[in-house]
Amino acid sequence: MVPAAPASTDTLLPLLAALIQQALALPPDRLPAERDTPLLGAVPELDSMAVVSLLTALEDRFGITLDESELSAETFSTLGSLGDFVSAQLAR
Repeated sequence: MVPAAPASTDTLLPLLAALIQQALALPPDRLPAERDTPLLGAVPELDSMAVVSLLTALEDRFGITLDESELSAETFSTLGSLGDFVSAQLAR
């Protein structure tokens, strides 16, 4: 688990890419750790059930509790938007 300290999105990108690849059983090089890497709609494995698994993995990995009311499709549009969301959660 990563300590719940403020983290920049850029610092989180490699961690998030690896976490998504692991949660979705994707090859290790499938998601470039870049802000504009598309997720929802671009990664076929990222369906509604996978999003639930990913949320659980994020909570476990970063020690955060996610409020589903704060989530939207935009949160998962790119790796950068997901990183921004997780960064904001860690800063709380």
